[in-house]
Amino acid sequence: MQTRRTLGQYRIIDLSLFALIMMLSETVISRAATEWLAASEWTVSVVPAVTAIVMVRWGPWCAVHAALGGIVTVLGLKGNPTQFLIYGIGNLAVLAVLPLQKKWGWESLHGNILRDFLFAILTVLAMQAGRAVIALMTGTPPEALPLYITTDIITYLFTALIIWTASRLDGVLEDQPHYVRRIAEEEKH
Repeated sequence: MQTRRTLGQYRIIDLSLFALIMMLSETVISRAATEWLAASEWTVSVVPAVTAIVMVRWGPWCAVHAALGGIVTVLGLKGNPTQFLIYGIGNLAVLAVLPLQKKWGWESLHGNILRDFLFAILTVLAMQAGRAVIALMTGTPPEALPLYITTDIITYLFTALIIWTASRLDGVLEDQPHYVRRIAEEEKH
């Protein structure tokens, strides 16, 4: 007997799986940055890539992943309370990209490498801009802000590569209510 899940149940499972993947990956990356590669001037994060994918799939639910990713990053880096504010709240600026992504439509990300890269870059930039604003509000000197951008340069490339790859896979970068309807239709035939 086959059990059908509701869209709400599917959403919870999907969001939870992406959160788990993001948290585990970010924990390993944070540990690498603090213990194994502590002398490195560069960092990479999966948070923007996962947040961007969730944005396409579930819209504003990506805010959960953006904030959670910031919190996991700070925990992994053994940060201070101010950093929780900077990363947890600052990452929510990614929601500024949502209207543009909705205007473009998820379909426009398929087979359009320039749009994929632009979407990825805007996602990372929005998160960094949000963190910069919160950092300034919490007393970070303005001259320290360029350091955040230069250390994250690999994250820009990584996020662009992940979004481009995801756009080539069926159903990954697709509005999930649409995906569920499409799969149900295909099963009927």
